[in-house]
Amino acid sequence: MPRDPVAKLLLFGATGDLARRMLLPSLYNLHSDGLLPPALTITGAARQDFDDAGYRDFARAALDEFLPADRKDPATIAAFAERLFYQPTDLSKPECFRPLADKIGDIGGGLAIYLSTAPSLFEPAIDGLSSVGLTGPTVRVGLEKPLGYDLASSREINDAVARAFPEERIFRIDHYLGKETVQNILALRFGNSFFEPVWNAQGIDNVQITIAETVGLEERAGYYESAGALRDMVQNHILQLLALIAMEPPAHFDGADVRDEKSKVFRSLRLMKPEKVPHNTVTGQYADGAVGGKFVKSYAEELGKPSTTETFVAIKAHVDNWRWQGVPFYLRTGKRMAARRSEIAIQFKAVPHSMFAGRGGLLQPNMLIIRLQPEEYIQLLVMAKEPGLDRDGVRLREVPLNLSLDAEFAGSRRRIAYERLLLDLIEGDPTLFVRRDEVEAQWTWIDAIRAGWTANDQKPKSYPSGSWGPSAAIALTERDGVTWQDD
Repeated sequence: MPRDPVAKLLLFGATGDLARRMLLPSLYNLHSDGLLPPALTITGAARQDFDDAGYRDFARAALDEFLPADRKDPATIAAFAERLFYQPTDLSKPECFRPLADKIGDIGGGLAIYLSTAPSLFEPAIDGLSSVGLTGPTVRVGLEKPLGYDLASSREINDAVARAFPEERIFRIDHYLGKETVQNILALRFGNSFFEPVWNAQGIDNVQITIAETVGLEERAGYYESAGALRDMVQNHILQLLALIAMEPPAHFDGADVRDEKSKVFRSLRLMKPEKVPHNTVTGQYADGAVGGKFVKSYAEELGKPSTTETFVAIKAHVDNWRWQGVPFYLRTGKRMAARRSEIAIQFKAVPHSMFAGRGGLLQPNMLIIRLQPEEYIQLLVMAKEPGLDRDGVRLREVPLNLSLDAEFAGSRRRIAYERLLLDLIEGDPTLFVRRDEVEAQWTWIDAIRAGWTANDQKPKSYPSGSWGPSAAIALTERDGVTWQDD
């Protein structure tokens, strides 16, 4: 699609952890590779009382800490720093926006705003930007999650943003969509003819999506205690992955067609009635245990008080449409798990008849594994015969066909997800961003689950840190004859 690069980028939250770890290194890498518009300026805004020179020092320190050694070039860092400016801004104070607008200056060449803030500040931020002319037709805005805590608060935020920006100039960010392996799901599905005939209820038995973390609260206690695993990970990342697996083939790889098909999936998710929620969901909270050989405290101890917030959730979901009728989608995420892993496992149906059974050959259904992190690979598990004369029977074994993206594209530098998303925001490509109807359909499904937890007084079950979650999560799949892919 045609690119429409802006001349200026306004970065709210410019001194936060996300900016230090991801945003500034991503923008530097784009600058270093000659991908930013030559005259693009980057204005940081946050509460800290920096001037331009102070913020440039802050950025240099962040790059020194988080850039890999082979990317650090003093001359390039110095040139990148010349793009950086800073204006102290408190989004809760309307009087801060006029000095900010004066700092940015003329926006006739286009302005992209990256807005990462607490949900309570979205409306005053948009109102303040609008009051000083920073929401005009040459301005687009990128919104970082969380976009609310339920459907009602999400609509409130979306309504506030929509008063100043039409939908085509709103870019809702889910950083998982910027990951190279996530985009490879589309290439795998729609760039290879042999998958499509079996990519449906006739060919697939079940789908498992896992995002497991070994970390605990870290510095996110305030946010996480009010969010929990369902809101933090399932509502956005996991449901977006589900949509990419389940969507119909888009006619074109563009913002309209891709998001149209994802939205259809979200509208097809079976809403859970309160009485069904306990049978289709499991919640947990990590207790004391060992992760990576080190003792770690329970969630309640880290938090400093008792809590009913879930740090683990497993869900059996269904997509009620022609393609997926009867196929369970098992979704799972948790903190303090046995291993750090983001993965999609697609188990195909068993062959209808085994010609090897009379000779002792045992068959396993084929499985396609798409690993997103920490490694990036695609693996197809297929049956093969073990070498031998077969005097005691045929021996069959599951063997992997591996496509390691790290090895296959070893000559290509792996991009930070935010590099792609920031560049797409600057250039105006909405394909990998989330549309309002997607967000609201996701929240509708999530809210039904939370309502069921409340109606049934469903509390998180304790699980040891360093495990794969509560034993009830194993029962969730095994009563259907399915085992979680934990290898």
